[in-house]
This record gives sequence, structure tokens and C-alpha cells, in this order.
Amino acid sequence: MENHSNVTEFVFKGLWGNKQIELLFFFLFLLCYLAVLMGNFVILLTITCSHLIEQPMYYFLCHLSVMDLCYTSTVVPRLIRDLAAARKHISYTHCMTQLFTAHLLAGVEIFILVSMAFDRYVAIVKPLHYTATMSRKRCNVLIVMAWGVGFWHSVALLLMVLRLPFCGPNLINHYLCDVKPLLKLVCQDIRVVSILVIANSGMVVVAIFLVLVASYILILYNLRTRSSAGRRKALSTCSSHVMVVVLFFVPCIYTYVLPAGSENKDKEISVFYTVIAPMLNPLIYTLRNVEMKVAMRKVWSRMSHSEFK
Repeated sequence: MENHSNVTEFVFKGLWGNKQIELLFFFLFLLCYLAVLMGNFVILLTITCSHLIEQPMYYFLCHLSVMDLCYTSTVVPRLIRDLAAARKHISYTHCMTQLFTAHLLAGVEIFILVSMAFDRYVAIVKPLHYTATMSRKRCNVLIVMAWGVGFWHSVALLLMVLRLPFCGPNLINHYLCDVKPLLKLVCQDIRVVSILVIANSGMVVVAIFLVLVASYILILYNLRTRSSAGRRKALSTCSSHVMVVVLFFVPCIYTYVLPAGSENKDKEISVFYTVIAPMLNPLIYTLRNVEMKVAMRKVWSRMSHSEFK
């Protein structure tokens, strides 16, 4: 562990240097975090307490909501605390823990989104094989694979960072411990490591995004032969998923494709996938989905009746 012996803690620069602006955003991000908790809790309650849990799409949506809750809780509470704090510091151990946890949960979330796209592809392009292909056993295998791939990605990234020497400056120009801002503090040539980070995160995210785009192009192509009612129902579920994918992937691509030494708006852009996307996901999936709205009314009606008995 002698590589980082000169640095025992890091100090976050934060999003803004202005204290008044930070106090304003303290309340704004607190409201956003409460919205994330409430929105995802409503989705979990609605799906698990209704027949929707039997459908693969909503089974995956349940897992996506859990990931949103966990991922946001890894980043946002500390961000909220730091906005009100005079000194935004984090120990080396906690920094590495946040780096590992955030990338693990984000990796799992990405592959759950892939599983959801696969589910829609089979449902629309190969409807006769849907029940056999998307069995509960197959869905569980996809979830386990998502955790396996997410774990491999985050372990590889963590081992890469643990081997790097931090011997002087400890001011992170960010609000969380992420690999790119940490690389700027390393006291050795980071060109090779930067390429490895782009390969591990940036190129993987781009490749997955292109696969998702291709799958939805195929879905749209196959919808030509459907009735107008069938097209509307398929497009309502697919459009929600496309919006979630774009909200999550586009900021990630911007953040992780560019090299670590480049000057860009990483910390501002990362707000989209750490705060805004998890907050909007429940709204997108409930407001644009008729089945979810019907199930929500039934669940809340059932709960209100049981209270009055």
C-alpha cells in the first residue's frame, strides 16, 4: 500500500465554488433525492403487489428501480452533505469504496437495460417464442449475468486505481470519487491507464448503446406489419425504455470516452446519470405506461380499503 502513503484523504472541489449557490442546490438535490426514493418505492410497491410482477418487462423494471435507489444512495447523500459542509473531504478507503460501489451498480443497471431491450425485441419480433424464451428462469439468469458483468467491470477498474501512486495534490475536481478525476492526481504518466479506462468504460458503453439502438431499429422495422393498435401499445412501452436509455447512456458516453487529461464538463454532465435520470425514470415508466397506471390505481385502492376495515 506504499503507492498512496502520502495521501490518506481526498478533498472534493464540488460542483460550484459559490457558497450561496451550493446552499440553493442543497435543497434542490435533497428534493431530487426524496423524489428518487418516493418514485422508485411506488414502482416497487405497484409491481410486487400486482400481477405485473409475473411479466418479464416489469420484473426487470423492479430490479432497475432497486439499482436506481442503491446507485443514487451511493452518490447523492454525500453530495447533499458536502453542499452544506465547509470542507468536503473523504478518506482514501471510503473514496475507493464509493468508486467500486458506484461502478458496480451502474454496470448492473446498464445490463438490466440491455435485458429489458432483449425482452421487448423478443416480444415484438418473435412473439410466438416469447413465453419459452423469457421464462422466469431465463430472466433470473440475465439478472445474475448483469451482476457478474458489473462486478467484473468494477473490480478491474478498482484494481487499476489501487496500483496508482497518489503522492501530492489531493483536491478532486468533482463531487464523487470517479476514475477520471482521480487519474488527474496520479504522479506518473497516465496515458496507458487512460486508454485502459476508456476501453473498460467508454468503449463498452458506446458498444452497448449501439446494440440497443440497433435492437430498437429492428423493432420499429418489424412494427410495420402490425395493426395500428398493436403499434401504439408496442411504441408506448418501447418509447419509455428509449428515453431512459438516452438519459443514462448519452452523458456516460460523453464522460468516459474522452481521455482523463482533457478539460471538459464531466462533473456537470455526470449530474444527469447520478441524479436526474434516476429521478425521471419512475415518471417515464408510470406516466407513459397504461398498465402501470391501472395497476397503481388497483394497488392504492386495495390498500385504502384495507385501512378502513
